[in-house]
Amino acid sequence: AGPEDLECLFDVFLDVVKNHRTSNMTVKDMIIDKLKYIPEPPVSPFIPKKVLIIGSGGLSIGQAGEFDYSGSQAIKALREENIQTVLINPNIATVQTSKGLADKVYFLPLLPEYVEQVIKSERPDGVLLTFGGQTGLNCGVQLQKDGVFKKYGVKILGTPIEAIIDTEDRKVFSENISAIGEKVAPSMAAHSVQEALDAGEQLGYPVMARAAYSLGGLGSGFANNKEELRVLALKALAHSNQLIIDKSLKGWKEVEYEVVRDAFDNCITVCNMENVDPLGIHTGESIVVAPSQTLSNREYNMLRTTALKVIRHFGVVGECNIQYALNPHSEEYFIIEVNARLSRSSALASKATGYPLAYVAAKLSLGIPLPEIRNSVTGVTTACFEPSLDYCVVKIPRWDLDKFLRVSTKIGSSMKSVGEVMAIGRKFEEAFQKALRMVDENVSGFDPYLKSVNEEELKEPTDKRMYVIAAALRNGYSIEKLNELTNIDCWFLQKMKNIIDFMVVMEGIDQNHLTHDDLLRAKQMGFSDKQIAVAVKSTELAIRTQRQEFNITPFVKQIDTVAAEWPASTNYLYITYNALSHDLTFEEEHIMVLGSGVYRIGSSVEFDWCAVGCLRELKRLNKKTVMVNYNPETVSTDYDMSDRLYFEEISLEVVMDIYTIEKIQGIIVS
Repeated sequence: AGPEDLECLFDVFLDVVKNHRTSNMTVKDMIIDKLKYIPEPPVSPFIPKKVLIIGSGGLSIGQAGEFDYSGSQAIKALREENIQTVLINPNIATVQTSKGLADKVYFLPLLPEYVEQVIKSERPDGVLLTFGGQTGLNCGVQLQKDGVFKKYGVKILGTPIEAIIDTEDRKVFSENISAIGEKVAPSMAAHSVQEALDAGEQLGYPVMARAAYSLGGLGSGFANNKEELRVLALKALAHSNQLIIDKSLKGWKEVEYEVVRDAFDNCITVCNMENVDPLGIHTGESIVVAPSQTLSNREYNMLRTTALKVIRHFGVVGECNIQYALNPHSEEYFIIEVNARLSRSSALASKATGYPLAYVAAKLSLGIPLPEIRNSVTGVTTACFEPSLDYCVVKIPRWDLDKFLRVSTKIGSSMKSVGEVMAIGRKFEEAFQKALRMVDENVSGFDPYLKSVNEEELKEPTDKRMYVIAAALRNGYSIEKLNELTNIDCWFLQKMKNIIDFMVVMEGIDQNHLTHDDLLRAKQMGFSDKQIAVAVKSTELAIRTQRQEFNITPFVKQIDTVAAEWPASTNYLYITYNALSHDLTFEEEHIMVLGSGVYRIGSSVEFDWCAVGCLRELKRLNKKTVMVNYNPETVSTDYDMSDRLYFEEISLEVVMDIYTIEKIQGIIVS
């Protein structure tokens, strides 16, 4: 299993065996001949004196704190190269607008006329458009069309603006993908309701309609007939002048790759992710697993090769996200979307792999080659190194639909979630249960008693579908039946069944008969002390005491990007019961800071700003810090914010476990 790039070495071996008597070439010469590459004329790095960074503005559904994280990383990367930074961002609650990061900050609307005034007065040499999400990108594209950058001699750094426009305009994008022999889902662009209805007839129902140049699937949905499409078209055309009508691929697998390319055409895939939910649910609404769990080696490398082909064709310099629809019953696939900018998935991939995507993308935009950029997380690998994961990462979105009257709880192609969590474990079951508790602190895990079985809810997903699946498994539904109803892969359903099956076993045991092996297995499957206590009719404290008597304690592991292949010390940590030893020692005293957790209505990026401010002040006072947080969109979960970062749930059990393992002087909870 693995990439097929070096299969030519087998040819060298066969040639040596066949011709060892007659050939005058040495093995070394033959290998050099096979791997010979004639490089293009070198591109000299363009190092500007002053760079303008367009931020993402106010938070909205589909665009939250991840752009504060990516913008902050870009500023740090530019400052390392002694480049003056000018930031435009009207969001006062962000870390990137704080004192001490950018050299100058303008709290102005992200509209072309305001940005032009800043360019006129500041006269930057270069501009970064891909660190401010869709808002920053749309503003930059408009400025380019208006000729503002050309007028003031501002160079667009990184990915050429033409490539960005080519990936955003659906018709041009489709033509470009066809040019390299790949396929996009059958789709048509429409500019009016009538054109949309004609497209629906041509493609055949069901279809999906969505607005172009929009964020979080705004104004999108599925239509089974003319009337439904008419309603969707009116809604979508209120947000954009172009409407995309796609042939529905509901039920296919959705897979994402994060790819990086430099100006010298070096490419790597940093992370691949798989959606647990099938296509038809927006990736921001779906549970996501990294690395992918149900792809064969052939499928993985087929999609990886395509991702590299696509990023090269568009000429992206920096980071790019590519999304696929993969037929679960064959190797047929379509390219759904290419984002030639940093996105929500980029923040997740960075935190999941320990590869600082935004930092690297900023360096690449200056024309610096990948092998010359050091991975600042590990300190020992270069940025031209594909991370290896010896753990499983699960991302689950957070919805706050209860706070609104008359809002449908159904989830689909349009984003409603306001935040997301990321959990790490050595097994899917462990990471999955951790993530469910992170999303809602009132939930103990994969609980079959929270919801009742409802087949309609299994077919048409809601924000609580996972608990309906738990109830169905508890009530004896087979994996095949659930796969038919939900289109979720049988591998994931089997893992969920493992959790429910073991819960049933525990419910038949009382606390006095709970053995060491029972308790250890429960912890290895991600059960919390509280969850075990409910199953065996005991208390959380009693289970904790019993666990300590059995000497069942978690181990601290590193996200080191190299899967422990060689020594690499990082401060990205998680705790697991699926291990035999700690990855590091605990000799120095630290102060623990608890993060704000998942974004929700009423608690957002402003509390991350507080946590970062606290960490910075402790650093100034020469205090070693431990940060506990599980939100991948935040700056506080960045590798250089604290001395040790635990990507863990903020619960009594876990905080006490970390407190016991580490030498903690005190905890800051406010």
